[in-house]
Amino acid sequence: MKAAVVTDFTAPLEIQDLPVPEPGPTDVLVKMETSGLCHTDIHAAHGDWPVKPSPPFVPGHEGIGRIEAIGSEVTDRAVGDRVAIAWLGYACGACRYCISGWETLCEQQRNSGYSVNGSFGEYAVLPAAFANPVPDAVSSVDAGPLTCAGVTTYKAVQVADVRPAQTVAVFGIGGLGHLAVQYARIAGGFVVAVDVSDEKLEMARRLGADHVVNAKTEDPVEAIAGLGGADVALALVASAASFQQAYASLRRGGRLVCVALPAGDATLPVPIFDTVLGGKSVIGSIVGTRNDLADVFALHAAGRTEVIAETRPLETVNESISDVLSGAVPARVVFEF
Repeated sequence: MKAAVVTDFTAPLEIQDLPVPEPGPTDVLVKMETSGLCHTDIHAAHGDWPVKPSPPFVPGHEGIGRIEAIGSEVTDRAVGDRVAIAWLGYACGACRYCISGWETLCEQQRNSGYSVNGSFGEYAVLPAAFANPVPDAVSSVDAGPLTCAGVTTYKAVQVADVRPAQTVAVFGIGGLGHLAVQYARIAGGFVVAVDVSDEKLEMARRLGADHVVNAKTEDPVEAIAGLGGADVALALVASAASFQQAYASLRRGGRLVCVALPAGDATLPVPIFDTVLGGKSVIGSIVGTRNDLADVFALHAAGRTEVIAETRPLETVNESISDVLSGAVPARVVFEF
């Protein structure tokens, strides 16, 4: 099978011919149709984070395809089912996190395209229980970004406890941000979109943002303060400076939700006095659960969200990474197989 492979953190990905993986007794073999390119895939390919994957490996965790074979013990999935391969590739199902609805915090979890091979190949294997069903009303091109960018920002809005008429500042309008704008709107929030690209800000306005701020031409903290401050700030840019701006934009009682993961050991200095007296909260939010992803698909199937994506062949993976890093991609690149 054809796959994009990380062979070294300092080298471009290689398109290689690999053996088709064999499913184990509880696994399914998925023939891929699409796979979105997430910034996490880029971090993985470059070894940016303190916990690194081990080359060679196949990235990808926004994969959509149809089951071509099932293991001998699989009873709840069938050949022909269309499924999504998400970041959460396995969780134990028995620890305190799993049984309390927080399987994404499981210490035994495996992550697609990071600790196990992912969806940047023509085939992938994963446990049947983590092959997430995709509704017929959601296209494979749309389902890819929803499987990570969608479920991640949907969860962030949930964790932030956004209430109707609260002000939600979305820092970073791209693959995640364009969906965060929509989920914040669905929750009833007034949305302020912050980015350095007028094109992306216009996209945010079209998707429902009530206000837009170009952080290249004006101070987003001052601009948001002029609106009364943010009840919620979603930090979606992999930049420590942007996180600091997001915190500083909060009004009293505000919640900063940290989502993006800057490279290296980035830190967020939090002023204790202001945090305590202002009743502010700083919250970490990782991707959503399988149940959250089902909600994300249901909302999209009902016409409540729009995915902005452009399709490309897998062979453009290195060019696509460069385009994402340069800001040339408005929202998401989706590879088609």
